[in-house]
Amino acid sequence: MAKITKWEPENEQFWRETGSGIAWRTCGITTFSLLFSFATWFVMSAVVVRLPNIGFKFTVMELFWLAAIPGLASGILRLIHSYFIPVLGTRPVISIATIIKLIPMVWLGFAVQDLNTPWSTFMIIGFLSGMGGGDFSSYMPSTSIFFPKRLQGVSMGIQAGIGNFGVSVVQFVTPWIIGAAVLGGVVGGPQVFTKADPIKGAITVTKANGVVTDVVVNKPDLAAAIVVTKDGGVVKDVVLQETDAVKALKEQVTRDASGKITAVTKTEGVKLEVKKNDAGAVTDLVIKKGIKKGMWVQNAAFWYIPFLILAFILCAIFLRSIEMKGTGFKKQFEILSTKQRALTHTWNCTITYIGSFGSFSGYAAAFPMMIKAIYGGFDGAPDPLKYAFFGPLIGGLVRALTGPVFDKIGGSKGMFWCFLGLIAGCLVLIFGGLVSPTSLDQFPMFVYTMLWIFLMTGIANAATFRQYPIVFAYSPAKGAQMLGWTGAWAAFGPFIFTSLIGMSITKTGSAGTFFAGAIVFYAYAFILNWWYYTRKGAERYDYGNSGGTWWDKAKDTWQ
Repeated sequence: MAKITKWEPENEQFWRETGSGIAWRTCGITTFSLLFSFATWFVMSAVVVRLPNIGFKFTVMELFWLAAIPGLASGILRLIHSYFIPVLGTRPVISIATIIKLIPMVWLGFAVQDLNTPWSTFMIIGFLSGMGGGDFSSYMPSTSIFFPKRLQGVSMGIQAGIGNFGVSVVQFVTPWIIGAAVLGGVVGGPQVFTKADPIKGAITVTKANGVVTDVVVNKPDLAAAIVVTKDGGVVKDVVLQETDAVKALKEQVTRDASGKITAVTKTEGVKLEVKKNDAGAVTDLVIKKGIKKGMWVQNAAFWYIPFLILAFILCAIFLRSIEMKGTGFKKQFEILSTKQRALTHTWNCTITYIGSFGSFSGYAAAFPMMIKAIYGGFDGAPDPLKYAFFGPLIGGLVRALTGPVFDKIGGSKGMFWCFLGLIAGCLVLIFGGLVSPTSLDQFPMFVYTMLWIFLMTGIANAATFRQYPIVFAYSPAKGAQMLGWTGAWAAFGPFIFTSLIGMSITKTGSAGTFFAGAIVFYAYAFILNWWYYTRKGAERYDYGNSGGTWWDKAKDTWQ
């Protein structure tokens, strides 16, 4: 299908008679595809919190790396995608980008069914899952090219907002879709899911020089089931013996002729965990109450396959590409030159976009593991996936709703207040002790504060879709390129945020160090936005359709 050679969205008659229908059709189809791109991008962050429960022996930091690696891939791939649309066109780029995501989804679906799958293989799959985030830098430039400037905030806000619902979809759907064989036996049998929480106040342990010297069982029903063996004042063994009141937590499965699990019967019981040193002395023990049940973790990946195929068909049939003059690959590098002060504004936009979408995607990837790592050690610890989807849902929804607002008042004003809001949220997390809690009572406030941060990132992201095309108003192609370029660097958010939060927790025992650094970064982004785009007389101000922009005055004399 030939490219569209005449495209004049700023021409009112052309837009009314021809452009509007094609543009909104393109926006609708690409938004549908983008939703599942984001979903496949964040599948690993939802799956990773279940891997220890089904038998994978990965460390906390290894789990954080698995959640982070799709972000590294998406950032690299966005740098590549940011050059595609102006040169190759919407139809081929979006179509191919959609169907290729079948590779990591199919691979992940089989990998989680084999407990011998090494961590390195999951890292490769996670990297390939980053393709779902990498192609965002083709979606945004495409929409930017199709729509007039007065509708940039609306169109891209809708697309990015609904597209980002994919993050909520994966975190909302995963918990229940992996709980049953909803896709049938064709995608594999169940895994044995084990969840066991310490029984509060069950035992009192006395230690000396790192070894257990005495164990007192405080609950009568457990006292009859726990047998403690001592030798020379040191506990040598602790054994759980079943009674009528206390049953050991056991695995009850049915296997086929090849040894594969075909069914898991749910069981409940008590689990005794005993740690010993090389001399055979007990160094620690804990009594837990838990359950074992069937879980189909592969469903988290396989269920996207039909949607990706449908999106590919729609893209291949209905999308069109626009012929853009003077947009070869060489021209795309002009945003990194000093010509028309492009490099200065490229840097500014990159920093503010990392602060908005980079924060959104980073926190979305890290949120489940943050809940597990920070609050998972308390009695009655929360299930991360029951809460994790709220943040991306709020961020995506507000992004879609606030686009028209920034068309009216200007994007820079939105970012002005949002960066202040992000700083305030980080301060509450640190000084409220929410990232170094002493009890589970602090968890609700932690969730509310994180939701506030998601809200701020979503609003700020909607503001960028209005602002960046205005900053580069002298060239629609460069405005589209800027959306792709900034999106590429912001896509490193899941990798940077998740890995740094993980390191902060593992090295200091708290995520407070990370959020202190985040405050410094948000303050820097705030200053750049205020100086260049928000203050009175700013170099490339944007006060919206109602207040005017720098380009309204400069376009008649622009060279």
